[in-house]
Formats: sequence, C-alpha cells, structure tokens
Amino acid sequence: QVQLVESGGGLVQAGGSLRLSCSASGSGSSINAMGWYRQAPGKQREFVARISSVGITNYADSVKGRFTISRDNAKNTVYLQMNSLKPEDTDIYYCFVSTYSPSLYWGQGTQVTVSS
Repeated sequence: QVQLVESGGGLVQAGGSLRLSCSASGSGSSINAMGWYRQAPGKQREFVARISSVGITNYADSVKGRFTISRDNAKNTVYLQMNSLKPEDTDIYYCFVSTYSPSLYWGQGTQVTVSS
C-alpha cells in the first residue's frame, strides 16, 4: 500500500510559477512511474506529465516547454515545476504512483488557480 501527500498548489497570476510536490510513503521500494494528471469540475482527468523510474519524462502537448517533472527517489517524491502559467492551467492536480505489483495510487489533489 502506498500513501500520497501533495502540496504546493495555490493562487497565482498568469505568467507566474508554482511547484507541486507529492511524497509517497509505504511500499517505497516498489515504486515505478510517478506523475501528474489534472481535472476540472465536470471534465475528464487529463494527463499532464510522467517520469519513469530511470528518469524518462513525458508531457502533454499543452504543457511542454512550461512544466518540468522531476523526482527524488531517495525521498520517494515527485515534483512538478510549473512556469508561465495560464488561466487554462486552472485545475485540481492529482499525483499518481504506479508500482511493480502492478498497482496505481492517487493523491488527494491540490488546487491550482491561475488568474488573468
């Protein structure tokens, strides 16, 4: 079992930056990929970014060049550095962790609001 705790969301003006963090506890040695999705009320959850256990990254086209995902394996933590934020980035951001079991775990979500 893996528990995820997110932090770093908030309110920022367009063009600003935020850094999200997600720490995993529990079966840390079995963690494979880590990443982020986002979801607006009434919409489907949308992929944002993913990082593999060896650091290979993938991004949604909408965030490429603005967002950077990274991880600290020693701390079982994944980060999402978000720069040049736009109002359309306003969403609830959820981190996820996949394990080698395989299982998938989700964080509780953190609100990101970008004002114009």
